[in-house]
Amino acid sequence: MAEERIQGTVRSFGGKLEEGIGKAMTKTEAGGLIDQAAGAVEDAYGKTKDGALEAADAVKGAAVETHDFLRKYMEDNPHTTTVVALGLGLLIGYAAHREPPRRHWWD
Repeated sequence: MAEERIQGTVRSFGGKLEEGIGKAMTKTEAGGLIDQAAGAVEDAYGKTKDGALEAADAVKGAAVETHDFLRKYMEDNPHTTTVVALGLGLLIGYAAHREPPRRHWWD
């Protein structure tokens, strides 16, 4: 759990406490509401940061698994790998090939 989430939760709780105590005092109540709002923002930031870190870890794990699978497949099937590489090379060469410009006798 991110530090920001803990700080946000504590600050939000402190804001609610100040708001409850400060019902009689308007200045303290306003400060409590401000702290409560700031705590909620910090908590939301922490949740977003945690979510982004989890997503990045998931993408990294998927990339590593894919790399390991392909490496094992290429080691176990060298001939198939060669044919696939040749086919991809031909496909890329065909797609990148441009016909030379046609010249007519009047150009």
